[in-house]
Amino acid sequence: MTHPSDDFNLDDDTLHEECGVFGILGHPDAGALTALGLHALQHRGQEAAGIVSFDGRQFHSERQLGLVGDHFTDPATLKRIPGNMAMGHVRYSTTGETILRNVQPLFAELEVGGIAIAHNGNLTNGLTLRRRLIAQGAICQSTSDTEVILHLIARSQRTSSSDRFVDAIGAVEGAYAMVAMTRTKLIGARDPNGIRPLVLGDLDGKPIFASETCALDIIGAKFVRDVENGEVVVCEIQPDGSVSIESLKPFPPRRERVCLFEYVYFARPDSVVAGRSVYSARKRMGLNLAKEAPVEADVVVPVPDGGTPAAIGYAQQSGIPFELGIIRNHYVGRTFIEPTQSIRAFGVKLKHSANRAEIAGKRVVLIDDSIVRGTTSVKIVQMMREAGATEVHIRVASPMIYHSDYYGIDTPDPEKLLANQHDDLESMCKFIGADSLAFLSIDGLYQAVGGEKRNAQAPQFTDHYFTGDYPTQLTDLNGRAKNEPKQISLLKEAG
Repeated sequence: MTHPSDDFNLDDDTLHEECGVFGILGHPDAGALTALGLHALQHRGQEAAGIVSFDGRQFHSERQLGLVGDHFTDPATLKRIPGNMAMGHVRYSTTGETILRNVQPLFAELEVGGIAIAHNGNLTNGLTLRRRLIAQGAICQSTSDTEVILHLIARSQRTSSSDRFVDAIGAVEGAYAMVAMTRTKLIGARDPNGIRPLVLGDLDGKPIFASETCALDIIGAKFVRDVENGEVVVCEIQPDGSVSIESLKPFPPRRERVCLFEYVYFARPDSVVAGRSVYSARKRMGLNLAKEAPVEADVVVPVPDGGTPAAIGYAQQSGIPFELGIIRNHYVGRTFIEPTQSIRAFGVKLKHSANRAEIAGKRVVLIDDSIVRGTTSVKIVQMMREAGATEVHIRVASPMIYHSDYYGIDTPDPEKLLANQHDDLESMCKFIGADSLAFLSIDGLYQAVGGEKRNAQAPQFTDHYFTGDYPTQLTDLNGRAKNEPKQISLLKEAG
């Protein structure tokens, strides 16, 4: 097994959510409002951003690699996305390379007119459908599974665009929070399990779809409700300028199973997901962790930023003072400097610095939201020791991660996960270099988020990364050889 000192790719030691979506219908500043909404959702994807608008005559597409603020704050860019309806997407890639042809929203001209589409999540039969479509003569321009939806819409025999959309998503499995836009409609949909979040908002009577409520807050819109699991909401501009909103429920009803990692890590703390405050849930995770894994110590220190709410909860429950013992540098990106071996040797110090005044001579409890491969934990424990900590105890506000995700979270292969590389907690603790190590139990996490223990017969949330209980079929995974690529692409692009 490779020791972390030989592997300095600390960005590979986090879980990445691959995207966020936003759309607004009937507002004269649709393009600018979409850019603001995407800015609020930037935490869900930092590799690319795109916006498509419609001005009543034609569609306009602006797609760029990089951050929303790098491109969509320029007035000249906003002028290129005019119209009173727009939708956008921020992306971290799980399926498909980070190249411009994969940046969403994707757009196609169909028999029923133009349509733009973007989604958050991952289709677990997307590759299987893609191969079938190509065999039938389809031409794929991207390596994103979102394009599969466009082909299915194009091939549907239904009459209206919304009926074709429903027809298309009926053929897919997996996780999706999806937004589509035609000349008159903005459509939002969630998969039957409701794994990924999507909310319906309102700004001056104009409907909005967004991945999280924080995107409504930034533009002063009000939260109307969550789009339900398995629901398709069709908003349409009528000839008189009014907007109609229709709810379709084309699939057999199922219980909602929101992804637990929305609460553990992905959603912004000020968002409300499925009626639950993310911040409050994270704080309760820390509170439960203090009950389950107490330790004698002098100071509770969060691993920023994800561990902060849980650390507050841990400190309040344990009575141990909370201090910002690690300061995060928010201005260091992944491309800050050429990552040569000598530069990589700085490790987490590029992103985190020890606050020596609060660490030296103290027994420290480090609170983190999750541990994936463990390389970051090794570095942070080392940093605490160098800052003079007499003891370093790690407490993790979620259970051990044993299984890969196939619903839009970019997880390492199972054999690279820390929990699978060690036989017991003691071995894991020794590897990390801590004095003790403990994880929140699955029941402790369930109680923090939903108020009750996990129902093994009918789990209330999507939790396969902890339990191995996948909520859907995994057609692509089960239908390919282990060394077979996740995507088909014969084109290698520069850049």
